[in-house]
Amino acid sequence: MSQFELQPAESELQQFAEQCWQKAGEREHQLETEAYEAGASIRAGEYSLANLEAIVRWKSERVVHYLIGNSEAKIRSVLAVAASPESSTRKAVEALMELRGVDLAIASAILAAIDPERYNVLDFRTLEALGHARHDVEFYAEYVAFCRRLAERGLVKPQPDLPGDTPLHALERALWEWSRSRAEHRVLV
Repeated sequence: MSQFELQPAESELQQFAEQCWQKAGEREHQLETEAYEAGASIRAGEYSLANLEAIVRWKSERVVHYLIGNSEAKIRSVLAVAASPESSTRKAVEALMELRGVDLAIASAILAAIDPERYNVLDFRTLEALGHARHDVEFYAEYVAFCRRLAERGLVKPQPDLPGDTPLHALERALWEWSRSRAEHRVLV
């Protein structure tokens, strides 16, 4: 079992979540907003390449072109599994990773956009903020469970005017911003 240790102070998490959005550029805001809108469409049963593409573009524009190598039928069936509340984290991730161009990090972004109450994005910055760097499906399931427990403690609040309006996504922003702030500090020193 993986061990996670929160690196930033709990009292700083909300501030980091706010800073993350404030420091992001307009293009990042647009991509994230479009990704969460596409996730809502997928939740509503619209299992299309266009919705998948909007989410993947948010996480990594450079892999979007791989998506066209997947048939419409494959995309529909995989997104149906990923969007199903009955699917386990493992089942949802493994289904998504059957798609050309989708690795664990991309699968986590797709799941986070589809169901931001249940999933968050696996990212090297958020992992650094939790004192970890290993990536596999079991690790992702443990990571999501750990982050859910932190979010349930009320350390951060939903950001109602931002996409993915959940405590889990606000926590993700906070962890990401904590890591970015550390990286910026290291460059300045």
